Amino acid sequence: MSITLTLGPTFFHWPPNRLRDFYYYIADEAPVERVHVGEVVCGKRMPFSDPVWPEIIERLERAGKEVVLSTLAMPTLPRERRAIEELCADGRLVEINDVTALPARAGQPFVAGPFLNIYNEATARFLIRRGARAICPPVELSLATIGAIAMACPDAAFEVFAFGRLPLALSGRCYHARLHGLHKDSCQFTCEQDADGLVVETLDEQAFLAMNGVQTLSAQVQAVLSPPAELTTRAIARLRLSPHTCDMVAVAQIYRALASGEIAPQEALVRLGGLDLPGTLVDGYARGVAGALAAASA
Repeated sequence: MSITLTLGPTFFHWPPNRLRDFYYYIADEAPVERVHVGEVVCGKRMPFSDPVWPEIIERLERAGKEVVLSTLAMPTLPRERRAIEELCADGRLVEINDVTALPARAGQPFVAGPFLNIYNEATARFLIRRGARAICPPVELSLATIGAIAMACPDAAFEVFAFGRLPLALSGRCYHARLHGLHKDSCQFTCEQDADGLVVETLDEQAFLAMNGVQTLSAQVQAVLSPPAELTTRAIARLRLSPHTCDMVAVAQIYRALASGEIAPQEALVRLGGLDLPGTLVDGYARGVAGALAAASA
């Protein structure tokens, strides 16, 4: 079983021109097989990005990428629920990040995203019976745990969140709005000022978390750099790379070289460390320890 690469959805509020340029670059240069598009964090951002998705999708598909339509992880308004229903009616593969979308997909194939609470085989089988063909488990699970679930559920391809700031939580409150003395309903989309999220420090000035509107992320950058043999032994079929402002084509090339056995994990770590990343590299969760611990290949 060969390891394939997925580019996950963009968590951040990037302006339309930036989104367009980013995905065109991915279409033309990135060695990834599957690309997720769509807003998953905040429904208020959708009017800005929705107009550019059709042309982005067309460019990606013309380049031979499989496009997955990602849906909101915390819909709260009727407008947002209608948007999810419309996406679920599309003939393309859809990523579900909130269980309320399951009826709208009505047994058609979908991807179970990392915002769903999939912590055991029973939950995975529940979703597989309803159409899940790929599952990206929550980011705090270890590779050993994901492997145990994957081997018990061979009817779905399991995917590991391998690169990027870790999505940890969503809130009904907007942290960016509060920081700027604004209410959520009149946030002025201040989250756009921080293209990779805004680092939150402890009183000891230690980078702790990153905020992204209503989302809490890790301040550090996940870097799962396992040899391909270890992944296939655990029945893990895909690695997910989360978009950031660093050179994501270079990130994808590093992971492609690692997945194909061209370079060792240590070399991959060195190459990733040479990029302009928004935080230090960690992989504690994947090893079953504290998530903020430095990548073990260091």
